[in-house]
Amino acid sequence: MSDDADVIVVGAGLAGLVATYELTRAGRRVLVVDQESGANLGGQAFWSLGGLFLVDSPEQRRAGIKDSPELALSDWLDSAGFDRDREDHWPRQWAQAYVDFAAGEKRRYLHDLGLRVMPTVGWAERGAGLATGHGNSVPRFHLTWGTGPEVVRVFAEPVRAAAERGLVVFRHRHRVDELIVEDGAAVGVRGTTLAPSDLPRGVASGREATGEFALRAQAVVVTSGGIGANQALVRENWPVDRLGPAPKSMITGVPAYVDGRMLQITERAGGSLVNRDRMWHYTEGIKNWDPIWPDHAIRIIPGPSSLWLDATGRRLPAPLFPGHDTLATLRHIVHTGHDHTWFVLTRSIVEKEFALSGSEQNPDITDKDLKLALARLKKGAPGPVQAFLDHGADFVVRRTLRELVAGMNAVEPSAPLDYATVEREVLARDRAVAHPYSKDLQLMAVRNAREYWPDKLARVAKPHRLLDPAHGPLIAVRLHLLTRKTLGGLETTLDSQVVRPDGTPFAGLYAAGEVAGFGGGGVHGYNALEGTFLGGCIFSGRAAGRALARDLT
Repeated sequence: MSDDADVIVVGAGLAGLVATYELTRAGRRVLVVDQESGANLGGQAFWSLGGLFLVDSPEQRRAGIKDSPELALSDWLDSAGFDRDREDHWPRQWAQAYVDFAAGEKRRYLHDLGLRVMPTVGWAERGAGLATGHGNSVPRFHLTWGTGPEVVRVFAEPVRAAAERGLVVFRHRHRVDELIVEDGAAVGVRGTTLAPSDLPRGVASGREATGEFALRAQAVVVTSGGIGANQALVRENWPVDRLGPAPKSMITGVPAYVDGRMLQITERAGGSLVNRDRMWHYTEGIKNWDPIWPDHAIRIIPGPSSLWLDATGRRLPAPLFPGHDTLATLRHIVHTGHDHTWFVLTRSIVEKEFALSGSEQNPDITDKDLKLALARLKKGAPGPVQAFLDHGADFVVRRTLRELVAGMNAVEPSAPLDYATVEREVLARDRAVAHPYSKDLQLMAVRNAREYWPDKLARVAKPHRLLDPAHGPLIAVRLHLLTRKTLGGLETTLDSQVVRPDGTPFAGLYAAGEVAGFGGGGVHGYNALEGTFLGGCIFSGRAAGRALARDLT
């Protein structure tokens, strides 16, 4: 196959693989162009935990969860908060279409490709404390058996097979700098060839130029990801009016190649870029003791029991509890004037409730090791969590509260904690634990979570006093803000075709995945329900591939 193709796909991440898969099923020839080496096939999805948002699934029904498309759409719209007539036109339609997909064909589509999910369903983003508003009313987070690498594999394998048949050519280390537009239609790309790289997956690669290239096709699909590793661009688009001033310090939850370049390149070519101020960053970031990319952050995926203190030692207000409302918590933290917070917990809580984001932090599930996965039910912290307890710069482990606070101040001397302030919060919380009921909303949330039997079995610790030595030692974890997802992006129709600022379709130009706000330029609105990012790459990449397979001459 020559470099000329039916379609050029810019970006070899998950959305690009899905679009390529659908195109090759129809016999179309695809040229995949990516600035990174072949070692990074699958992009950011490879590093993910592999969570998938499904509605009324067999796994939910077996767990006694009563879900429905109507409830899921209500949660989605309440969380999204669409309020922009122009910029939310397509996102509203994508939201309806995506929930229909998650409640219908999505599970079967992935199952037929060989993907399987864990039998228990997680409850992410539990909400803002009301039946309306942000949050999942029921558990919907389906964890892939094999995590992110498995999600990538089920699309990469058929794409590689299509390459062997001559339908796909990969052009790695090709950085696109310009879209070629003729007579109002996208007909190709121009860019820079970069020096070959043999660095491992995820490691930041060099940008030494070795030449130039120009490639042409009937259509171009942009699937290049978001802006999460480009902190300057994150700050430039930061919604100060909504979230407060941009943090002075953030750590990075995505590899360095998630740089946002194609957003500006596509906008310059005439594509509509909308909702650029909507973004999704986490509040439970920790510095990786064994980093892969610069400022490599790991997110703690916490159960609901840890006591969450701000940088001054005061408890975060209700309902800003672990695992409940990410952006509301982010907004509160930013307005404290500090960029870090603290979890205070016990050994019993860390053993049962701490999970870490990332495929590499979950080797049992990633490697499909059932015996090792079942060991999570036994006493003791999972191996990766224990490694952070042993080596993590953000972890403090002590026998007494006074020793713990001293250790916290040694870790973060820029904002020394007053022991009496921390002690007051811990004692007040511990007094409330002594009763089966209390005015403490977090303890109510913990007990509510334990009514869901998978949480009681494997995810949520039995309420106990933090100062009970039987559950010790005490642990404190310094939490950082970490960059992650771009919720706005290139505006697209339900066929993933990019539109121009006047709302007319951009001939020959399509976009999918995070660069398109996971569909439409912002299918999540202001908030995400989690487990929706990989699914958005799959759904929007599938839409682009199928539309082009249908419409190309």
